[in-house]
Amino acid sequence: MSCWAFIFARGGSKGLPGKNIKKLLDKPLIAYSIEVALKSPGIERVIVSTDDPEIAEIARTHGAEVPFLRPAELAQDEAAEWTAWQHAVKWVTERWGQFDTFISLPATSPCRIVADIEKCISALADGIDIVVTATKSQHNPHFNMLKLAEGGSYSRFNDTDTEIIRRQDVSQAYNMATVAYVCRPEYILSGSSLWDGRVHAVIVEPENAIDIDTEFDFLMAELLLKNHYDK
Repeated sequence: MSCWAFIFARGGSKGLPGKNIKKLLDKPLIAYSIEVALKSPGIERVIVSTDDPEIAEIARTHGAEVPFLRPAELAQDEAAEWTAWQHAVKWVTERWGQFDTFISLPATSPCRIVADIEKCISALADGIDIVVTATKSQHNPHFNMLKLAEGGSYSRFNDTDTEIIRRQDVSQAYNMATVAYVCRPEYILSGSSLWDGRVHAVIVEPENAIDIDTEFDFLMAELLLKNHYDK
């Protein structure tokens, strides 16, 4: 089964300018996603979709294929990631032919490990449309997450008539992670979002699932990666 990895990295980032190529320890952020994909036995090709020539050049330097530049309209802040997925799948299938499995490895997740990628690929079975990743949440919408109500007061996010006293009385909640998204190419082309079908989640460890969006996230990733390299 042919599995092609895609890394989507646009040039614009309002929260953290130049985020995808910002140096994390000794290399650009996007390099971590490329290198772990190249190490994964289940992945045959690693393709970067970007609108930015500088990102494209750095991606090629670290071993990825960058066969096209993403159209500018698919790289705006308001553009849905799903449309970039559709563009990439259409581009490669029209020129290179069909492949069996699509996997997205966001550039903002530098601490992911090969074992989790392989679990996600293996989890795409009959009856499952897309595999995502998640971590066990330390907070629960039924117990200790709040929302702002009218008048400026706060209430529990999922308020019920039943008084909830113990954490053990509520079901486990999960946080979506950006470690990997795995599906068949036809699911992307026929749908409008990842939630259109049956979704399966692979649960990963929090230290492998940090998603970089701020300077604080960069600092956390540096600490985790230094700890990993020092072992």
